Amino acid sequence: MADAPTTIRGDVIFDAEGRNTGGFRNDITVRRPGGGPSEVYDLPTDEGPGHGGNSSAPYPLAYFTSALTACVMVQLRAFARRLKIEVADIAVDTRCHWERVQQGGAPYVSAPVAFTMDINLGATVPEADQRRLLAAAEKGCFIETALKPGVVRHRLKIKDQWVEVRSGT
Repeated sequence: MADAPTTIRGDVIFDAEGRNTGGFRNDITVRRPGGGPSEVYDLPTDEGPGHGGNSSAPYPLAYFTSALTACVMVQLRAFARRLKIEVADIAVDTRCHWERVQQGGAPYVSAPVAFTMDINLGATVPEADQRRLLAAAEKGCFIETALKPGVVRHRLKIKDQWVEVRSGT
């Protein structure tokens, strides 16, 4: 009888320190505990004039959209190697869509509508391999797994059409 595969567990932790420096400008330092000096990142944020800021740094939602896109791209690349799927180029276009509703002068309430990711792994990758790779990347992306199920939607470019892929199919 073959030995059972080894299970490896580990924690992935990032800490952030944020300080508001006036208006809507925030200076945020993110670090990975136990990481070296190269694993400390300064990520300032601001809002646009419509929300009271002066656009001196990316909006927090710009970082969110970038992080979701990058996380899926990293997992696609990493798991392509593990699954032995030849992927030359990876292109991902992401749209994060929220709705906000405000009643009179009350604070608005926001809700996600859909986060749609168009993923192009190239025409030479068989559809079955694309689906298998995407299923693995969905489960491996820390940001995506933190989101409510069904909010992130994926489409694969199969031949010349975008095909919506439900989780694990």
